[in-house]
Amino acid sequence: MTKSIKVVVIGGGYAGVLAANRLTQRDDVSVTLINALPSFVERIRLHQLVGGSDDAVVGYEDVLAGGVRLVIDTVTRIGAADRSVTVATGGTIGYDYLIYAVGSGSADPRVSGAAEFAYPIATLAEAQRLRSVLDAVPATAAVTVVGAGPTGIETAAELAELGRAVTLVCGGVLGPYLHPRGRRSVARRLARLGVTVLEGPGAKVTAVRRDAVHLGDGRELPSVVTIWTAGFGVPDLAARSGLSVDVVGRLLTDETLTSLDDVRIVAAGDAAAPSDLPLRMSCQSATRIGAHAADTVLRRIAGEQPAPLNLGFFGQCISLGRRAGIFQFANRDDTANTFYVGGRPGAKLKEFVCQSTVKHLAEEARKPGSLTWVKDDKRRQLLRTSRGQAPAAADQAVQPGMRGRSGRP
Repeated sequence: MTKSIKVVVIGGGYAGVLAANRLTQRDDVSVTLINALPSFVERIRLHQLVGGSDDAVVGYEDVLAGGVRLVIDTVTRIGAADRSVTVATGGTIGYDYLIYAVGSGSADPRVSGAAEFAYPIATLAEAQRLRSVLDAVPATAAVTVVGAGPTGIETAAELAELGRAVTLVCGGVLGPYLHPRGRRSVARRLARLGVTVLEGPGAKVTAVRRDAVHLGDGRELPSVVTIWTAGFGVPDLAARSGLSVDVVGRLLTDETLTSLDDVRIVAAGDAAAPSDLPLRMSCQSATRIGAHAADTVLRRIAGEQPAPLNLGFFGQCISLGRRAGIFQFANRDDTANTFYVGGRPGAKLKEFVCQSTVKHLAEEARKPGSLTWVKDDKRRQLLRTSRGQAPAAADQAVQPGMRGRSGRP
């Protein structure tokens, strides 16, 4: 059968790869995945790259369906009018449908000196750079990690387990997603590793200097290496292309993940803002949203009405070095409950999730359409109750654990 329908996927992360694989269910669809890097990045292992226990990359041949065309390039513009994308190396690639899965990264820090003297960790290149910086300083050098979310916690624990002198600056509460019981467990583990944890409004960073971090309560912390894990940002490709975005820059869509501007453009992953109520960023949501985006495209090709998004969560897992971790269970609406698994079993569960996430991608490559997920009808209730709220209030209500976070289950 002639592959007469062209689908382009921008972004080769968890959402983009899952979507690309799932699209291969139809023999008449040709799928092109455009990504800047030649290897798949296990973003949930970047803290391990920094600590030296993993390289955080997997070959696309291990996770991408053989029928998907991989283009190593960067999209600089989406031309919705003529259904094409412009790439950095020159030329354009046409499409009938487009899946926008560009992912997320660190937000430009607005704190004085942070952009100059702090090291982000949201991308492969950033993590590799930080690894080189740490290798070049003495093991006794003071390290400050800014950010109380899972990335900050994992990075602090990973380095402290190696004998580094680490201070974790929360600017608020440690692990805001966690239930208080789980939070206390994490705090105990960090204390055993020797991590100094600074919480509360007085621990908010006000300035970063080459050799110090300044806090809101006037304290100055010596810091040879400052690691910045707070904040959230997305590429500005959608905005530069004239598409409707939210205040952060995520593509605005309806509940089927279809762009408000063009039914031929569908979003997936961290850069999607369905009904201006984006879900918490995590590899769990990214893969399922990627699958849903592919299903939306496949239904439109078949002349059917796409289904609204319906995704339930099961929790969040955080590694605490190589020998401990925590799996925080949650209700399907993504609110943490009292149950958690800590210690060595928590570490094993975290590793199981990391391995399973890659296996899900590979399984979808072999058997497109096989990924399933739990549902949760409370999102529909949120949508109904948020209609009279300001966008910021609605966003906060639906994302209890998102702030200062990189992708994690």
